[in-house]
Amino acid sequence: MASESGSTFAGMSGADLFHEILLEQGVDVMFGYPGGVVLPIFDVLYSSPIRFLLTRHEQGAGHMADGYARATGKPGVVLATSGPGACNLVTALATAHMDSVPMVAITGQVRSTLIGNDAFQEADITGITRPVCKHNTLVKDVRDLGRVVREAFYIARTGRPGPVVVDIATDATTSRLAGQPDLEMRLPGYKPRVLGHQRQIVAAAEAINAAQRPLLYVGGGVVISGAADALRAVMAKGKLPATTTLLALGAVDEDDPLCLRMLGMHGSAAANYAVQDCDCLVAIGARFDDRVTGTVETFARKAKIIHIDIDPTSIAKNVRADIPVVGDAKDILERMLDAIEPRDRGPWLARIAEWKARYPFHYEPTGSIKPQEVIEAVGNVTDHNAIVATGVGQHQMWTAQFYRFRRPRQVITSGGLGTMGFGLPAAIGAQVACPDRTVIDIDGDGSFSMTMVEVITAVQNNIPVKVIVLNNGYLGMVRQWQEMFYGRRYSSSTHPCPDLAAMARAFGATGMTISDRAELSDALAQMLATEGPVVLDVHVEGEENVYPMVATGNSLEQMDLGRLA
Repeated sequence: MASESGSTFAGMSGADLFHEILLEQGVDVMFGYPGGVVLPIFDVLYSSPIRFLLTRHEQGAGHMADGYARATGKPGVVLATSGPGACNLVTALATAHMDSVPMVAITGQVRSTLIGNDAFQEADITGITRPVCKHNTLVKDVRDLGRVVREAFYIARTGRPGPVVVDIATDATTSRLAGQPDLEMRLPGYKPRVLGHQRQIVAAAEAINAAQRPLLYVGGGVVISGAADALRAVMAKGKLPATTTLLALGAVDEDDPLCLRMLGMHGSAAANYAVQDCDCLVAIGARFDDRVTGTVETFARKAKIIHIDIDPTSIAKNVRADIPVVGDAKDILERMLDAIEPRDRGPWLARIAEWKARYPFHYEPTGSIKPQEVIEAVGNVTDHNAIVATGVGQHQMWTAQFYRFRRPRQVITSGGLGTMGFGLPAAIGAQVACPDRTVIDIDGDGSFSMTMVEVITAVQNNIPVKVIVLNNGYLGMVRQWQEMFYGRRYSSSTHPCPDLAAMARAFGATGMTISDRAELSDALAQMLATEGPVVLDVHVEGEENVYPMVATGNSLEQMDLGRLA
């Protein structure tokens, strides 16, 4: 990039300056959709080394940037035009915001002289997105553009990460710099705390050492901070069992005897029983989401609670914290390791092992293909090493229960917002980020249908993402609730689909359909051996339910265990 003095910037257009900042920030790929007010930027991108993926919808572009970010830890970048283009990003921004995903969304805006006049394709996108992003700003002057874009990337990736929106009036990209641009970041009120207080770290370690039944409750912050190795070292030294949230799957190797798998509404019985019986619960990078806690008043009522989080506003937001530690999870766990003492946790670990043996994730084979066995088969054929994206619904929970994740950034899924349609575009983003890895979208027919047009994006960009649709002909989780709580009145939850394999072929991908268990193994092998994108439509048992299940209003130990009850 040109020197900080700005002398070589004289005469440069805002679009050219914007491009220079992108290169400075290490941007190698962008996702999006063009439109009138962003054409100056697209003109510069025409000869740029940055790869641009034209998607079929701005929401898909946003989810692709999200998947890219989750797979790499780098900010994903999405570009959209004004008005409807920018508005179509809102769901993707809210998804990333809830899950603390670093993204920079660039949106075009009408000329600065027209703002507020209801101009063609004008929308107040800074006002619209303020509740669903970490920060946003409107740029009307070319002299502010470089600084604001730098600030956007810094804010997106530091502290508790999140999406940042930069809305750029089109004349800020067409105007030329008359002199020195403003490039120095000015963020006086933004000082994320990284280093945890040593006294609090020692207090937390002492409480863990004194506990008879400690349990680590591991959230997505551990993955975000790159703290998995430090976490595993603390676990091994202190013989500390751990349970993970949906977004932390893979932070602990699920083959580790100390791992209790996922907790919460559809978590393992062992994890939920352990939470309710532990005497010291250590939350690391987790926010005590309602899907995890069940009834807050009865959650972990026997435990002293240690809460480690980089976001001070998350501490004690939902559940009281006896020992708060504000800071980066990796820094805190690395410094805590020396203070953790080896302990004999034999009786506690034996009790956990008994729960795990007695209440495993379970299903009963029948004549139809069970969705759980498809996921188990996918795990076996990929040796549990694929990057797995999901949509939202029953298939998401079965994937969490039956795939067995081994490393961080291996699962790409919408947690807090629960965004149907997330799986396919997020998988495409992850595949772009990790071209040498196997990336599989395990999806439901309802979730896949929402964004299936992005198969075209995969085809036209030769992105070899593999899609497995667990097709049960229902909006499965809606149907399950209607079965359990609404007398099996399936109101608008039946979900007839077109021939998804034929649709995939019409889009230029490989399409396959199976409905017989005997075909499953060969179909998976063929899918993985096929070059390019593949959609495998697997017709599964229609009225299978996800168990365990903690109904709304119940405590974690009040689980419906299905056939294990």
